[in-house]
Amino acid sequence: MLLHRPSLARVGAVALLVAAGSIGVSAPAHAADQADLALIPLSYELAKGVEEARAKPFKFQISNVRGTADAKSVRVTVETANLNERKVGVVVPAGCEAAGTTFSCLLGDLPAGTTEDFGIPLFSLGKRGDAGHLVVTVTSATADPVSEDNKLVHPVAVAKPGYDLTSWVQDVYADVEVDGDDSGEPARTPVRPGGTAPLDWAVYNHGSRSATGIAYGFTLPAGVDFAELPVGCTESGLDGQVHCTDPGAVLEPGEFYTAPARVRVGADVTESVLRPGFLYSVGLDLASGAPEAAPRTASDLQLRAFAEVDPGDGVAQFDVFVGFSASPEPTPTPTGEPTGSPNPIATAAPDATAAPDGSGGGGGLPVTGVQVGLIGGVGAAVLLAGAAMLLISRRRKVVLVNPGQERDTD
Repeated sequence: MLLHRPSLARVGAVALLVAAGSIGVSAPAHAADQADLALIPLSYELAKGVEEARAKPFKFQISNVRGTADAKSVRVTVETANLNERKVGVVVPAGCEAAGTTFSCLLGDLPAGTTEDFGIPLFSLGKRGDAGHLVVTVTSATADPVSEDNKLVHPVAVAKPGYDLTSWVQDVYADVEVDGDDSGEPARTPVRPGGTAPLDWAVYNHGSRSATGIAYGFTLPAGVDFAELPVGCTESGLDGQVHCTDPGAVLEPGEFYTAPARVRVGADVTESVLRPGFLYSVGLDLASGAPEAAPRTASDLQLRAFAEVDPGDGVAQFDVFVGFSASPEPTPTPTGEPTGSPNPIATAAPDATAAPDGSGGGGGLPVTGVQVGLIGGVGAAVLLAGAAMLLISRRRKVVLVNPGQERDTD
């Protein structure tokens, strides 16, 4: 794994996602009563200096895209004996069962044609370099005709201190609460054709250094458009694509960034699930100050210090669920929207305790920062992120996240 060349690491991450995406495209269909699970790694590196109180959720995807039956009672088992305990530590998520160096987590059911992400909370303890590997296995109570891709031996590396952006976005329902998590939202009412719904999204800094400046963007599924754009975003000219930058934003370790947004389902859609939608995020590796100040380009030393550690998990996927009943669309309540002005939000990540079903916790989002217009300088990163977004499977969410606070370390 490349620890010193961020641009090449970005290319490698996209190539990995290309290979992973081809799994779901070329595999043959199976009998109607069979699931077909596969594990796909999304994270590879951990920034030096990430502390136990703010462990990074090392992301993996469980895919049932090839399956033609729901995978019931999906369980993930993680063996940590082969990690270098002088370099990396592991936090066993709440609700999981631990025995020696192994822990097991019940994630629930995974419908046919969908995927789901989960995270293994890791933190750094020592020097940079190879930190051993994890052995991850996924099983379910449903018949699975192909078992060789249900187990993954995955390397872990500790990189130099730096920021590490991780994207998260919730599947779209009419009654989504905009709070940076999907916990405590059991209703999940689909959006009626012609109706609108909030988009709950966030970009986390799971690294050990500040992220200075952020670029992000969305690609919506066909049949969906924006009823309300995040402040400072501009449409690309292609249906459903918007790009945004905020060079004045500063995300400290453990903080996340978001802004209010709403999407609209077309009145003529006929499918109950519109997919896939994507959110990407990349760091700008510079700090420009408040919008009234002249932009300031980072020095060479700053660019080296703030190069992103692990770009592969900077893309998240979501679906839009549509309902065709005559029942009225729920009206969003004030508690479901962020308070304050419509400006972007950067805040400390809320305390979260993972539940056995994979849901996390969350909190309110205080307002900070000022959004600015789209700027140049991120074209290559956007193209790479776009390539990744075209190839990841559907319905992704991180289900195991560890709370706390971390500080910068050398």
